[in-house]
Amino acid sequence: MPSPTDPQVTVLMPTYGQSGFIRRALDSLLAQSMQDWEAILIDDGSPDDTAAIVAPFLLDARVRYRRLPHNTGLGNALNCALDLARAPLIACLPSDDVFYRDHLASLCAALHAHPGAVLAYAGVRHHYNREADGLIAGGALQLVQCMYRRSELRWTDRDELESDDLERLFWSRLRAQGAFTGTGRVTCDWTSHPAQRHKLMQEPAGGINPFRQHYRVREPLRFHTTVGNAIDEVAQYRAMRARPPTPPADDGLTILLAGELAYNADRVLALEEQGHTLHGLWMRAPYWYNTVGPLPFGHVREVRLSRWREALAQLRPHIIHAQLNWQAVPFCHELMLATPGVPFVWHFKEGPFICLEKGSWPQLIDLFELADGCIFSSPEMRDWFDTVLPGLSTSKPCHVLDGDLPKASWFGDVRTPLLSAAGDGELHTVVPGRPIGLHPHTVGELAAQGIHLHFYGDFTHGQWRQWIADARRLAPRHLHLHANVDQSRWVDEFSRYDAGWLHAFASTNQGELRRANWDDLNYPARMATLAAAGLPMIQRRNEGAIVATQSLSRTLGTGLFYDSIAHLGALLRDRPHMDALREQVWSQRALFTFDAHVPELVAFFRQVIAAAGSNRSRGERTATG
Repeated sequence: MPSPTDPQVTVLMPTYGQSGFIRRALDSLLAQSMQDWEAILIDDGSPDDTAAIVAPFLLDARVRYRRLPHNTGLGNALNCALDLARAPLIACLPSDDVFYRDHLASLCAALHAHPGAVLAYAGVRHHYNREADGLIAGGALQLVQCMYRRSELRWTDRDELESDDLERLFWSRLRAQGAFTGTGRVTCDWTSHPAQRHKLMQEPAGGINPFRQHYRVREPLRFHTTVGNAIDEVAQYRAMRARPPTPPADDGLTILLAGELAYNADRVLALEEQGHTLHGLWMRAPYWYNTVGPLPFGHVREVRLSRWREALAQLRPHIIHAQLNWQAVPFCHELMLATPGVPFVWHFKEGPFICLEKGSWPQLIDLFELADGCIFSSPEMRDWFDTVLPGLSTSKPCHVLDGDLPKASWFGDVRTPLLSAAGDGELHTVVPGRPIGLHPHTVGELAAQGIHLHFYGDFTHGQWRQWIADARRLAPRHLHLHANVDQSRWVDEFSRYDAGWLHAFASTNQGELRRANWDDLNYPARMATLAAAGLPMIQRRNEGAIVATQSLSRTLGTGLFYDSIAHLGALLRDRPHMDALREQVWSQRALFTFDAHVPELVAFFRQVIAAAGSNRSRGERTATG
């Protein structure tokens, strides 16, 4: 056997939670026709039995193993391995991938044949039976394909950026040092499975929340995938994390936040700032917008999902605040049934109709029937559930609070001058997020009225490519695309527009709740975004219909209601009316912050706790579905 102290190639193997794959990968390495290699396995804090699985392979002196105490990210794991490397050439074998017999030999031959090349890449089999001679369409070169000359260069680590784009993480810097050359032979397998790192990262199936939960990331992230928006939690939450915890109030509650927090999750800090102690227990397998912990803004103590029953028995919270969207229903249902001695509040937003389609309707009904208190996202949602469970809102403590309201600290006080003040007669409207109900022909009608539409969200743009192409064909000068804007820039960015779009739809419920659909019952999360900037909220006039946004906007005087695009144009050109309407929205915007509702929410929690105490003799919660 070749000497392990003088190898030609060092094979880096970063691994995390892949004990079911790793034997196959290591066996493919041992079977290489070229045997002059060493392998350095960096176990990046795996939660499974990786160490035990790897142990027999360590009998081969060429294989070294190092375990990190917790997950630090792909870049750091590769750098740790590079620091231990002894060979002049570096190859990579992710623990879920496979080398074919001549893989290392053919890559070495390619580099020796091209002395000016710094990297050689093999062809690869992918998605079970497809093959690529080099680059897989739509992606960067994958680790398993590549061998490169060792240098002082290091991979970008988590402190700087987490990305699925290996060009950003390393290849682009290496490329600056010399050429890349291909072998022209398929000699490895890039394995496709649901827990691949890039799949966990990319919206909509993955995203920052699935990534955070899977890798148990404890710190805020700088995160940018090939399909999503750049997210800098380090900057966004620096001030929140830096401040000391609020001392518990004498009458402060211990609140267990459970399920997921969706949009504007840092709102819960308004509870902590009032002296209440927050703990978090999160649903499994979140979607990209289901915010779960460890929370990047701090001040919420995490309960380990693997031992949550024992932890809750010790914690003994005053109340469980379970929330928010349909994905959390199964877990919150499980939690409710397992904690009969703890007052339980079920806070639901989106969406009952999806629960019907997904089969979680019986669990949703249990949550409303068996919870000690219920919170509905709108009065219309509360009334709709009274048609499902007659008498629900009068049978137990109930409250109304939109679940996606942001924290007040994001609502700056300085507005930007209106774009329409330029005096060219053109008007400017904005849609932050999906342009629901705005068809391409509608954009053409807006253009005919001299009304521009500014569409924000670069990831969303990718999902609406055909819509954008069709709208631009009809209105080439009046559709404008902008990148995503986080909370810190809402006021500065959006206050320049004349008005902002809520979902555009014509209600068909004719004033009967049983006819209502999700558009009728919902408060879109963008309402708070528009309110923060003082923007009138554009929506169809739905006279005689039950529509939550219409009712709230009429109550607060924040809506701009239109019958047709021509009618909307006339409204927007009425400067005195629009100026007064913007000032009215500005005066009401505090109501669109979570902070403004904390006193009522805490009073509701105390009401639930008192009522649950008096009803405790009824025994354990029992599912009816």
